Amino acid sequence: MAEIINLRQKRKQKARTDKEKQAEENRVKFGRTKEQKKKEAFEADKLRKNVDDAKREDE
Repeated sequence: MAEIINLRQKRKQKARTDKEKQAEENRVKFGRTKEQKKKEAFEADKLRKNVDDAKREDE
């Protein structure tokens, strides 16, 4: 005799696996390494300091 399964549970299980697969693809596609994040933060800070140094202080 065939195994009895709950279709609602199977649908939810499939949805979870599909969602996890999509999340994995997005991590590969959009993810950045710790080194990249650190480098971008450093460059943004450097740019902000250059802009602040170039501001005129009017009295």
